[in-house]
Amino acid sequence: MVRQRKPVDDKGKIRCDACPVLCYIREGRAGACDRYANDNGELVRVDPFTVIEQLRRDGGDLIAFVGSTESADDSSGARVGHGGQDGRDTQSDNVVDDERWDGRVLGHERVAITAIGAGTTYPDYKPAPFIVSQREAGVDSVTVVTEGIFSYCGVKVKIDTDRHLGREQSTVRADGEAIGHVTTGEYGSQMLSLGGVTHLTGGSKKEGRVTCESLLALCNREAVQVSIDDGADVVLQAGKAPIVDGQRERLMRVGCGSATIGMFAQQWAPHVDEVVVVDDHITGVLSEHQAGKMLDMKPTGIRIRGSRSTPGRYFRVAEPGSGWGGTDIMDPLTIIDEFRPKDAYPGLRLLMVSTTGEQWRYYELDEALQPVVTPLPDALRLSVDRIAENCEPSLCTVLFMGGAGGSLRAGVTENPIGLTRSVKDALTRVSCGGAEAYVWPGGGITVMVDVLELPARTFGYVPTPALVAPIEFSLSLVDYLELGGHAEAVRSIEEVEATIERRLVRDAREREWRQR
Repeated sequence: MVRQRKPVDDKGKIRCDACPVLCYIREGRAGACDRYANDNGELVRVDPFTVIEQLRRDGGDLIAFVGSTESADDSSGARVGHGGQDGRDTQSDNVVDDERWDGRVLGHERVAITAIGAGTTYPDYKPAPFIVSQREAGVDSVTVVTEGIFSYCGVKVKIDTDRHLGREQSTVRADGEAIGHVTTGEYGSQMLSLGGVTHLTGGSKKEGRVTCESLLALCNREAVQVSIDDGADVVLQAGKAPIVDGQRERLMRVGCGSATIGMFAQQWAPHVDEVVVVDDHITGVLSEHQAGKMLDMKPTGIRIRGSRSTPGRYFRVAEPGSGWGGTDIMDPLTIIDEFRPKDAYPGLRLLMVSTTGEQWRYYELDEALQPVVTPLPDALRLSVDRIAENCEPSLCTVLFMGGAGGSLRAGVTENPIGLTRSVKDALTRVSCGGAEAYVWPGGGITVMVDVLELPARTFGYVPTPALVAPIEFSLSLVDYLELGGHAEAVRSIEEVEATIERRLVRDAREREWRQR
C-alpha cells in the first residue's frame, strides 16, 4: 500500500498531490479519481500494487497469479484491490481458482513487477514510485514502474465486420460529444481512432469529460455505445462482438470477393457454371477470374455493374451499407446488368454469395436468360457453409495508445533523453501492466498495447482530464546506471517481496471509499 502522511487542515482534509487537480480529501473518502483516499491523515493508494508471479501446480502447469503489495502490519480496511468506482475484482481473470490454495508460492519461477497500483511520479520532480532490482538469467536488472498520467492518449478500435459503419473521417460521438473519427478501413475490419489530446483538452469541458470516460471504459473492457455521423450506432467492447444498429455481428469476412473465389473455385467448378461473390470492395466473378480460367470455366455472358479492375474483379458494384458483403443491396441481382446471349444459355447455373457465407442465392437461367431462384444443391451448400466456417468471429479489439515521451521520464532518470535513446537502442524494454507494448518508431516513446493483455480494469483517470495507465521500463542495472538513473531509489526484489501479502482477490473492496 502506497502511503504518505499529509498535513491535515482545520476541516480534517488532506491535500492530494498525485495529479494536477490537487483534491482536498476528507477522512474516509477518496478523491475525484477514486484512486487516492484519506486514511486517518495518510494519503493512500486504494488499488494494490500488483506483481505477476508464475506458480506451478502438482501437475506442472504454469499459472499466472496477481498479488498486491501491502505492508504486513497494515491494519487499515483498504487492503483488497478494487476495479474502480464499481468496486469489482481487478484480478478476477488472473487469480488461481482454487479455494484450498493457502497463498504459498509453489515452484516459484519469477516475479514480474507491474505499475498497476504503483502510484505516479507527478509532479515529476521525484523518482518513480518503485525502482526494483532483481537478478534475471544471470544479469542484474532493474524495472522502473509508474502509473503515467496520459493527456496525450487515445485508443484504436478494430471492428471485425463487413457492415458499413460510416465514411472515413466521419465523426464518432458518445453522449452527443465528438470523441474521435472513422479512419482507414483494413482487410475485413472497420477502424476507429478515438480520443487524443484535441478531444481531451481542446474542446468543451463536456467533450473532454465524455472522451475520458469513453476511453476509460473501453480500456477497462467495458461496453461503450457510440454513434457515427451519417452512419451506424455501435456498441463497442474489447473482446466482444460489435453490436451495429442493434444487431450483434457474427462473422468477419473470409476475404474479399476475389480472394473468396481463389479459395473455393476448385470446389465450385464441378457443380456450377458461374459464381459471383458480392463484396463492397472487390466483387469476384468466377468465369472471368484467373482461377476460373485455370479450371477451364467457360464464359457465361454475365455483365456486372461496376468498375472492372482486372479480369473477374470489380470495384464499386454498389454503395457501402449493411446488406450483402458490406454493400447496400438486399437483392444481389441488382448488380447484374444482363447475360449476353452470345455466351449465356437456358439452364445456366448461377451461385451468388456474400464474403461471410451468411447470404446466398442459387439461380438457373430460364428461356429468356433471366435468373430464377432454385433450391441450392447439396454440393454447393457444403461450399457455402465452408465459407462461413473459414470466417473468424467478429470481435472488437481495443489498443491503448499513449505518448510516454514527456515528464514521466524524469522518474526514471535525471536526464530524460537518456531513457528515450535507451528505448530506441533496444536496451530498455517497455511494457504496460506486464503486457508487451509496441513502441512506435520515430521520436518520443509512443506505446501501443492490447487492453486484453492486461489484467481487467487496470486503467484509471484523473479529471484534468487524462487517463492513468501503468508503464514499466526494464533494463540491465549497468545500463540503468549509465543513463543516469536514480540509483539511490533502487530497491531489491527481496525488499519489495517482503511487503507482499498474498491472497485470492475475489470480491469488492473491504472498505468502501466514498468520493469526496
